[in-house]
Amino acid sequence: MRFDKIREANGIKHRLTKPNHPWTNGQVERMNRTIKDATVKRYLYESLDQLRTNLADFMAAYNFARRLKTLGGLTPYEYICKVWTSEPDRFIVNPIHQMPGLNN
Repeated sequence: MRFDKIREANGIKHRLTKPNHPWTNGQVERMNRTIKDATVKRYLYESLDQLRTNLADFMAAYNFARRLKTLGGLTPYEYICKVWTSEPDRFIVNPIHQMPGLNN
């Protein structure tokens, strides 16, 4: 009950992994560890706003600058744009419109 109240108050969706797909949960846990290592385990925050700012900066750097071996050396954003050009029907929104900068 408390979990649901806090989750809803912060606009967080609660999604469960698919049955018989345990690797999905492992992927989520690994990303959670990556985020934790880059934020709360590395810095001491004086306020929640400092944490939010650092988290937003980390996510922007991860999605738009970090090249991943599993994506063939592309950033997550570059990979999504590559998939969008070959399979646009899979997307609701054009991912090019999500790029930070002057088009925002």
